Amino acid sequence: MLAKDLLSIADLDDAALTALLDLAAAYKAARGAASHRTRLVGKTLALVFQKPSLRTRVSFEIAMTELGGASLYLSPQEIKLGERESVADAARVLSRYVHGIVARTFLHEDVVQLARAASVPVINGLSDAEHPCQILADLLTLREQLGPLDGRTLAYVGDGNNVAASLMLAAPLAGLGLRVATPPGYCPEEGVTRLALARAEAHGAELRLLDDPREAVRGADAIYTDAWYSMGQENEGDVRRPIFAPFRVDHALVAGARPGALVMHCLPAHRGEEITDEVIDGPQSVVLDQAENRLHVQKAVLDRLLGGRGG
Repeated sequence: MLAKDLLSIADLDDAALTALLDLAAAYKAARGAASHRTRLVGKTLALVFQKPSLRTRVSFEIAMTELGGASLYLSPQEIKLGERESVADAARVLSRYVHGIVARTFLHEDVVQLARAASVPVINGLSDAEHPCQILADLLTLREQLGPLDGRTLAYVGDGNNVAASLMLAAPLAGLGLRVATPPGYCPEEGVTRLALARAEAHGAELRLLDDPREAVRGADAIYTDAWYSMGQENEGDVRRPIFAPFRVDHALVAGARPGALVMHCLPAHRGEEITDEVIDGPQSVVLDQAENRLHVQKAVLDRLLGGRGG
């Protein structure tokens, strides 16, 4: 059962995750169907963003349009969340106008505070702790490419960031084995790791934290990487680059995975840093499928939270 909000993959159990992926696949297969164009008629979604965006903003706006609803984008300059007025006040005011809020913030606590104060559903469009909608799109992509994920293995190589955290929480629910390779000192947050390991044990799924990218990718069905530093961490770039250099996803690293292994990146990519051009543009790359599937996953999430469908 999906609760009022989607703030974290931890908000989902295996049944809710599967239901979202199934619904997203159905929306993708029948894009443009007349019945879909009235699903969210009369509903308005507020996009409250502290960070710039391509995929998150466009996919949510198009999703609302194609489901018959409307969206309103509130830029960092317009709302100044937590500065011009408190997060709680912004949440209470928006709840009088709109039917749902997507928040793209620096601090996860801001998303939590929005949800706590809002009377309408709040969706985490990205925070420093997690990126749940991205990971739902990633799992949909893996299902399309690999079929059932039970017994399959994904290797994540790079920074133990919000994407890594959400992957760790989601993979066990899908029966997907996950190996996370990060440099020492850059591993995922301890609390997320404990919860993810408990989920993996409960579902009988592999979850390993490593510091050797070659060991992580050995025999893997897919390799995932992300930027070595996120928005707001640009000043750490010079320090991080030499530390993360052995974790670059290049032809040599990909060759250590199973033949034909998928290559994944949530974008935007720092080409030549965490991933090379020949890999991200190569025949094994599914990065554009991941990006496209954000639209279909957003539709499923909006349907469940704003459309009144339980599950």
